[in-house]
Amino acid sequence: MDFFAARQPILDRDKALVGYELLFRDSLDNEFPDIDGDEATSRLIEGSQFNFGFEDLTGNKPAFINFTLPTLQKGYPTLLSKESVVVEILESIQPGKRLLAIVKSLKDKGYTIALDDYIHQPVWRHFYPYIDIIKIDFLDTDIDTIKQVIHDIKNYPLIKLLAEKIETHDMYQLALDLGFHYFQGYFFSRPEMVQSKALPPSEMALAELLYETSNTDLDLAKITNVFERDVNLSYKLLRYSNSAAFARRAEISTIKQALIVLGANEIKKLLSILFASQVSQNKPVELIRLSLVRARFSELLANTHNSNNSSMAFLTGMMSVMDAILDEDMQSVMKKLPLSPQIKTALLEDSGELAQYLNLVKYYEQANWTAANTLCQALSIDKSNIPNTYHEALLWVNEQMQLMNNE
Repeated sequence: MDFFAARQPILDRDKALVGYELLFRDSLDNEFPDIDGDEATSRLIEGSQFNFGFEDLTGNKPAFINFTLPTLQKGYPTLLSKESVVVEILESIQPGKRLLAIVKSLKDKGYTIALDDYIHQPVWRHFYPYIDIIKIDFLDTDIDTIKQVIHDIKNYPLIKLLAEKIETHDMYQLALDLGFHYFQGYFFSRPEMVQSKALPPSEMALAELLYETSNTDLDLAKITNVFERDVNLSYKLLRYSNSAAFARRAEISTIKQALIVLGANEIKKLLSILFASQVSQNKPVELIRLSLVRARFSELLANTHNSNNSSMAFLTGMMSVMDAILDEDMQSVMKKLPLSPQIKTALLEDSGELAQYLNLVKYYEQANWTAANTLCQALSIDKSNIPNTYHEALLWVNEQMQLMNNE
C-alpha cells in the first residue's frame, strides 16, 4: 500500500526551521475532507514507522501531527517518542473533562501539546497550564480575536503562538509585531522573507571544488555534483558564465554546460575569488533545502517521464526559490542568469514541460493531491510512483545537507 505524506515547514522568528507539519492522504485521488481523520492519523503513524522514518521526513526535527479524539483516547501519540512529535489537538474536538485528562497525561509524560486552528472559547483556559503552542489561522481569524487570545494567555508565558497560513509579507510582519513565535505558510518562498541579496557559498563546497580543480585532469562529474548541491554556488556560476568576457553561442541549460563554457582556468579563478571573499552570514537553511528538494524531485520526475530534460528540470527546481533567496522578483533574477528559454518560460510564464514538473512538485508540497493526480494523468506519469520519488528526493537532500553541515 502506498504511503502519501507531504510536509510543511514551521519557522521561528529568526526563520530557522523548528519542525514540519506532516500531512497525510490515502492516495492522490483524495483530499483530506474525504478521509476519516482517525484513519489518516493511524496510517500516518504506521507509514512513518514502517514505510518511511520520521528522521527522513523531518530531518530529525519534530513532526507536528493532528490527532482526533479517538486516536488520543487510544494513546497513539505515545507510539512516538516525545522528542519526535508535537501533538496537535484538532479544532473539531470539543474541550471537556475527557480531553483535559488526556492532555494532562501527555504533558506529564513530557509531550509537547499544540491547539490546532484555535477557536477562542473561555473553556480553553482550563487547558492553558498544559498547552505549549497555540496555532492561529491568520486567514480565518480577525485581528481583534487574535489580540484577545494574546491578552487571555498573558499569565501563561510558556505558551508560544504559531501563525498559520501566512501568505504575504504583510501578514508575516503583523504576526511578528504581535509577538508570535512560530510561522507556517508560503511567505518564506516569497522575496520578502530574507534580508540579504545573496548567500555565501559553503566553505566546505568551495574547499572541495578547489581540491578537485587542483588536479591536472578535471573530474567534470564530481565538480558538477558539488555545484548542484549548493544553490548559491550554482547562482554565482551562472552569473559568472553570463559575463561579457565569455562569448556564448547558446543559452545555458545545465550546470555541466556552464562549467564547459568556462573551462578549467576560469573555473579555478571563480573559485579562488569566492573563497577569498567568503564572509560569515546566516543562511536561510529551509530555502536551501526547499530548492534542493524541488531540484531533485523535478529531475526524478523527468527521468520517470523518459524526458531528455532531466538536467534542465533539476536547474528549474533549484532556481524556483531564487527570488526569495536574493530578495528580488523572479523577473529580475532571470534577467541576470544565462538560462535556457525553456527554464525561463517555466519560471516566468508557468508553461512548458519543465513548469509541469515543477507544479507537480509544488502540489505535493502543498498536499494538493487532486491537482497532483490530474497533472500525473496529463503527463502520463504513474501516480503510484510519486510518493517514492518524493521520498527519494528527501533522502538525497538530507544527505547533501548533512555533508554541508559537516564542514
